[in-house]
Amino acid sequence: MGSGSPFLDSAILGLYSYVLLPERLSSLCALPRAFAVIGVGAAEVPMLIEIKDLEIRPVDFREEFSPGVIDLGAEVRQWSPLRSEGRADLVEEHHGKHKVVQDIRVKGKLGTSLEVPCARCLDPVVHEVERSFDLLYRPLGTDSGHEELSVTDAEAEIGYYEGEGLLLEDMLREQVLLALPLKTICREDCKGLCPHCGKNLNETQCSCVDEVEDPRWSALKEIRDKLNQ
Repeated sequence: MGSGSPFLDSAILGLYSYVLLPERLSSLCALPRAFAVIGVGAAEVPMLIEIKDLEIRPVDFREEFSPGVIDLGAEVRQWSPLRSEGRADLVEEHHGKHKVVQDIRVKGKLGTSLEVPCARCLDPVVHEVERSFDLLYRPLGTDSGHEELSVTDAEAEIGYYEGEGLLLEDMLREQVLLALPLKTICREDCKGLCPHCGKNLNETQCSCVDEVEDPRWSALKEIRDKLNQ
């Protein structure tokens, strides 16, 4: 049943052969899962860096996460796609004759734009985040009850994974949040909010007057506070 066009018939036959030939199918199925996920592109599918894949070869990744895909918490807003790239390797540590600990070493970099509120006036502050990382993930419970075991490279930060591997999104979430300052201030001379009326004192001066407390009442106030606890 032809199409009437020799060229079109040839193209259809070629595509049919590529999809259905057993050797083609087996070669596609043999691809490690992590490499297959990279081909998806814009990171709507979670990428699991699995130990079974790392036992074969290192896993390279280059992923881009749209705002909202990774949950960064209520106070952090992602403005631009989160770009990430790097490589994961398997590091085997031999402890004694029979115990082998399989660690995951991840090196890479990330970049994005984030918005967080000022700690004083709550106005939004944009941070341009660029961060390189060198991380070592050990099986959860490996170091339980023991002092920290030696690792291949002392410069690597140590974390833990559970199950068959490490979820890329979890690792990136942690690195993005670590890249933010502990306390964000929009400017050094930020006046903050009025504790009485809530007005932004950078924009307007309110008419509230701070109450001056008589220090003679401080001891009684402490007793009252303890009784109310």
